[in-house]
Amino acid sequence: MTRSSDDDRTASPERLREQVEEIRHELGETVGALAARSDVKARAQRKAADVRQHASATAGQLRTRAAGLAHQVQDKVPEPAKDTAARGTRAARDHRALLVAAGAGAALVWAAYRSRRK
Repeated sequence: MTRSSDDDRTASPERLREQVEEIRHELGETVGALAARSDVKARAQRKAADVRQHASATAGQLRTRAAGLAHQVQDKVPEPAKDTAARGTRAARDHRALLVAAGAGAALVWAAYRSRRK
């Protein structure tokens, strides 16, 4: 931006106009950069979007990894244990009302026990 004094004295009006336009352009870019840096809300929103994107990617990786580990564990479980678990699951589904009643009864017993302790 520093110019020699000889250039300034011999510069044509056209060259001076070009220099003024260049300086205006540079100042405009500088003002734009300063405005972007001072816009805290926009910067926070960009940062939040970056964090959300990173969290989403990490969650996807973890889901994939968990599914792979679940398959490995499932492959290592012996068949009799799988059959027993399947029978237990079927029994729980078939007797859902009984399980809910037993859970409610256990909750009542626990609440009564706890109220007597106080």
